[in-house]
Amino acid sequence: MFDVLHLEGDNLEIKGATKVVSSTQAQAVVEAGEKSFVITGSALEVKKLNLEEGEVVFTGNVSLIKIGRVQDKKQPLLKRLFK
Repeated sequence: MFDVLHLEGDNLEIKGATKVVSSTQAQAVVEAGEKSFVITGSALEVKKLNLEEGEVVFTGNVSLIKIGRVQDKKQPLLKRLFK
């Protein structure tokens, strides 16, 4: 599955999402396969959530989108802290 980010006005659409890790009004974390998206802004709300189709839509003021890799949760805590 592929992932697509589409930002239009106050709507941010992510296709290919597999998990919403967290979501607050200031920050949301979404996983899409091996990628992780950290969305920061203000007044963020989940407008649409359909993980069966891999679609998440946020509304609000998006100020920053960070894209990274999903951390392997089986690594020891100290190894993850002191990379």
